Amino acid sequence: MTDDRLSVVFSALADPTRRDIVARLAAGDATVNELAEPYDVTVQAVSKHIKVLEDAGLISRSRDAQRRPCHLEAEAFDLMTKWIERYRREAEDRFRRLDALLEQLDDEQPATGTPKDPTEEAAS
Repeated sequence: MTDDRLSVVFSALADPTRRDIVARLAAGDATVNELAEPYDVTVQAVSKHIKVLEDAGLISRSRDAQRRPCHLEAEAFDLMTKWIERYRREAEDRFRRLDALLEQLDDEQPATGTPKDPTEEAAS
């Protein structure tokens, strides 16, 4: 999967209605009509949101007799998780290096307390 795919996935999730649809599908499959129920928009509007999510690979639709339930696709979320995890690890590494540096600076400070302000010594 390419960075372009990742951009499409994040773009699809930029809309709060689509994020809510994804959250609801995490609890289980649902039809477009079931997904449209809580929104004050038409079924066609929700259908457009579903199409965006489907094009991004976040959901798929199957046929179950007359029903066409929407199903959450884990693969796209794995892609996002791997991308986020990579940057989380890099940030944690930077914080560990900063912690080590701060600890080293603390160890180098005189044991008598806080260092004196050089301007105070010049005034004495």
